[in-house]
Amino acid sequence: MVRAKKKNQFASIRHIALDMDGTIYKDGIPFSFTKEFLINLQNMGINYTFLTNNNSKTVSEYLGIIQALGLDVTVDNIFTSSQATLRYIQNTYPESNKLFILGTDGMKQEFRNVGYSIVSENPQQEPELVIVGFDTGLTFESLTIGAYWIKQGKPFIATHPDFSCPTDQPRVLVDCGAVCAALEKATGVAPEAIPGKPNPIMLEGIIEKFSLQAHELAVVGDRLNTDIAMTQNSDIVGILVLTGVTAEEDLRNSPFTPDVVVPSIEQLGVLLQRSRQLKVE
Repeated sequence: MVRAKKKNQFASIRHIALDMDGTIYKDGIPFSFTKEFLINLQNMGINYTFLTNNNSKTVSEYLGIIQALGLDVTVDNIFTSSQATLRYIQNTYPESNKLFILGTDGMKQEFRNVGYSIVSENPQQEPELVIVGFDTGLTFESLTIGAYWIKQGKPFIATHPDFSCPTDQPRVLVDCGAVCAALEKATGVAPEAIPGKPNPIMLEGIIEKFSLQAHELAVVGDRLNTDIAMTQNSDIVGILVLTGVTAEEDLRNSPFTPDVVVPSIEQLGVLLQRSRQLKVE
C-alpha cells in the first residue's frame, strides 16, 4: 500500500531525516530490513540523519547505542533537539554564554562542548538564558531555581514539546513538555521557542549542514503530529511508515497529511530505487 502526492520529487531526494523508534527499530531491536535499507541509501547516493527529540544523551552516546545495533553510522548521522536548540540560541542570542539548564549531564555536556558555561543551582550565579530539556534526574530544587530565573525575565527556551518519553517499563517518563507546563503554570511564562520536532527549525540545521534545497530532503517517521507535521506547507517530502504508533485508520481524522505512506522503510527503499531508475531512463 502506497499513497503519494510527490512521486515526481522522489528522484531529487538527496537526504533523509529518519526518526528512530518505530521507524528503524522497535523496543530497541532493529527491523530485519533496516541495515540493508541504510546500505542501499548510500549506494543510491542518499545521505541520512537520525533525528530525535530525546536529548537525555549526548550525540556520542547515541552513536554507541546505534552502533551496538549493528548499524554503521558516525556522529554526522545524528541530530537531536539539543543541536536544534543550540542553533536557535546561537542565532538569536549570539552574545549570551551563561545557561541554566534543566537537563541531564549528557545534555549539559553538549552545550559545554561548543563553549557555553552552565550555571549551577546556586541562585547567586545568574544565567542569561534558561534551557529546559528531558531531565531524567530532575529535582524539586532545580525546578524552583529554574522557575525563579524565568520569573526574573530570563529568556525561557524548551528543547522539544514531548510530554512523555516512550518506554516499555511500568512507569511514565515525564518529558520536557510536562516540565515546561509546570514552569508555565508557576511563572505565567511560556517558552519563547521550542526548536525540536515538530518545529521546522529542527530541519533547518540539516538543510544548512548538508547544503540542501528543501525539495532534496525527506522526513521519514511513524508519528503524524511530529515527523509529518514538520513537513507541512513546505517542499520537504513527508513520509509516514506504519511500523510504529500510527495506523492507517489514524490518517482519516488527522490534520497532518503525509506525502507518502508506506508499510515500512523496506518498501520506501524500493520506491527510491525505482525513482532513480526512471530518472536514468
